[in-house]
Amino acid sequence: MTGRLGAGRYLAAGERPAATATSVHELTTADGATVRGVLATVPGAQTVVCLMHPRQDVTHHPLVPLLLHAGVAVWTQHTRSVNNDLNLIHEQALHDVAAGQVFLRDLGFEHVVVLGHSGGGTLFAYYLEQTALAPPDRIATTPGGRPTKLADARMPVADAAVFLAPHPGQGQLLLACIDPSVADEADPLSVVPELDPWNPANGFAEPPQSSSYSAEFLARYRAAQRDRVARIDAVAREALARTAEARAAFKKSGAAADRRRSLAPTIMTIFRTDADPRTVDLSLDPSERPYGSLFGQRPDLIDYGQVGFGRLTTPEAWLSTWSGLSSNADLVRCAPGVTVPTLFVELTGDQAAFPADSRRMTGALGTDDLTTATVRGTHFGGAIAEGEPTGNQLAADEIRGWLDKRFPLAPPT
Repeated sequence: MTGRLGAGRYLAAGERPAATATSVHELTTADGATVRGVLATVPGAQTVVCLMHPRQDVTHHPLVPLLLHAGVAVWTQHTRSVNNDLNLIHEQALHDVAAGQVFLRDLGFEHVVVLGHSGGGTLFAYYLEQTALAPPDRIATTPGGRPTKLADARMPVADAAVFLAPHPGQGQLLLACIDPSVADEADPLSVVPELDPWNPANGFAEPPQSSSYSAEFLARYRAAQRDRVARIDAVAREALARTAEARAAFKKSGAAADRRRSLAPTIMTIFRTDADPRTVDLSLDPSERPYGSLFGQRPDLIDYGQVGFGRLTTPEAWLSTWSGLSSNADLVRCAPGVTVPTLFVELTGDQAAFPADSRRMTGALGTDDLTTATVRGTHFGGAIAEGEPTGNQLAADEIRGWLDKRFPLAPPT
C-alpha cells in the first residue's frame, strides 16, 4: 500500500446521449437563499430523477449519463452549502430540496423521483419525512435553536425514491469513525493509549493485513466515541449560548461592541475523524469491501491529516449535521416517514454503509412498496475487481428496470 492515499476515490462519468438538452437554473428557496441546478433531458422524457447531496456537487455524477440513456431526465442540484459545508444546516438544506421539487413540478414532469446516493439518501429521507407531515407538525427549530420556517415552505412529495449506498447520516457516520483516543481537542497528536485504534496492543495490524480488535476493546471504543461527541456537543451549545447572550445584550443596548460579539463566529476544529475499526478489521460486519476507508487505503495515516468528516464546522452545523447524538438527519429516524415506492440498492463493497447498517435502514422504512437489490461495487460506484462492470453500471440497470415497471420511460438511446 504505497500509492496515493486517496487513489480511486473519484470516478469519471461516461458520455451523455447526443440528443441531451442541458440547462442551468437558479432558484430561490422559501427562506430566501439562492441555489442552482442543472436539468439534463432527452426527447420524450416524462420522468425526472433528482440527484442531490447535502455538501457535494453531483452535476457530473457517473449515474447521470446512464440514466439519460435509460430515457429519463436528470436534475442535479446544489444545496447552499455545496463544496463548503462549514455552516451546513440540514434543516436549511430541506428548503433547498423543496425549491428543486417545486421547480420540477411546475415544469410539468409527470413523475418526479428522488435518488439519494451516500449522504444524499439521508437528505431525501429527511425531506420525505417532513413532507408527509402537516406543515405545523414539521420540525420547528434546528438542534441549535434556529427557527426552520419549514411550516411556511411548499414541499411537494416525490412520486418515488431510490436510495443508492446510503449511509445512516452524516452524524451517524461520524459517530462511527470519530477517533475517541484524542486526549486534548486542541492537540491533534494527543492520544489516550488504551483507546488508540492504531496501537498494535489494541489489535491494529500494519496494512494490508487486517487488524483484529477484541469485543472488549470495541465496546470501550464505541462508548468513548459517544462520550467524545457528547463533549463536543456541549462545547457547541455553550458557544451558541454565548452568541444568544450577545444578541440579547445588543437588542437592549444597541452598542456596536455588543453587535460585534453577536456576530463573531465560533469555528470548531474536529481532529481525527477517520477511525472506524471496520475499515481495517474486515472481520467486523464482513462484506466484499476492500481494506481502507472512503478517504483511502491508510486510515491510520489519513486520520491525522486534513481530509475527513467535519474537520471545520460551526456550532450550529455540528449539531444539525455532524453530531450523531443531536442531528435530526438520521436515516433510521427519518425512514418511517418514507412511504412512497422505494428502491434500496446496496453495494457489496461499501466502505461507509456496512451490511448491518443497510439492514437497519431497510427495516425502518415506512413504505409498503419496497424493493431491495444488492450489486457488486464500492461506495462511490467503482468496480470491486478489475474488468468487472462498475457498481454504478449495475445499479443503473436495477434503477432502470424498477422505474420502467412504474413510470413510462422514453425509448433508450
